[in-house]
Amino acid sequence: MVPTRYAALLGSGPLALPSLAGPCLAMTFRSLIPAELPPPFARYAHGVAVPEGQTLVRTSGQLALGTDGTVPDGAEAQAAIIFENIDAIVAAGGLTRADVCHISAFVTAREHMAGYMAARDAWLADVPDLPASTLIIVSGFTRPEFVVEIEVMAVGAASAS
Repeated sequence: MVPTRYAALLGSGPLALPSLAGPCLAMTFRSLIPAELPPPFARYAHGVAVPEGQTLVRTSGQLALGTDGTVPDGAEAQAAIIFENIDAIVAAGGLTRADVCHISAFVTAREHMAGYMAARDAWLADVPDLPASTLIIVSGFTRPEFVVEIEVMAVGAASAS
């Protein structure tokens, strides 16, 4: 038997808070924010639903390496570069940040969470349908100066190339 609080996820369809999931003609996925759950902690959705027949772009984990080979100090600066790079990768697949349906982010310490979240929220500021999001604290990356890694999944109707 499915608990009542999960029925919306498994039953006739997801519920969404009107303030976070308004109508969008170009929407390629639906943000899932069931009324039975507490709202997300920040600017993300609990889950997403992807309709059949959409193009999928999945990035590898991206680290903050500038085009000149430098790595900026601080989580917010690193995340900002990473999100710029993700824009380019997603665009190469014919999609945009508005098509990102999931973000997985990794930081090396709790104190890097706020900087990452500030960059993420700025990147998503004009995105009408919020992606699902995961943030994990890890022990480190390939080089000690890296403090953030981000990977995304985007879905949508790709533009003709």
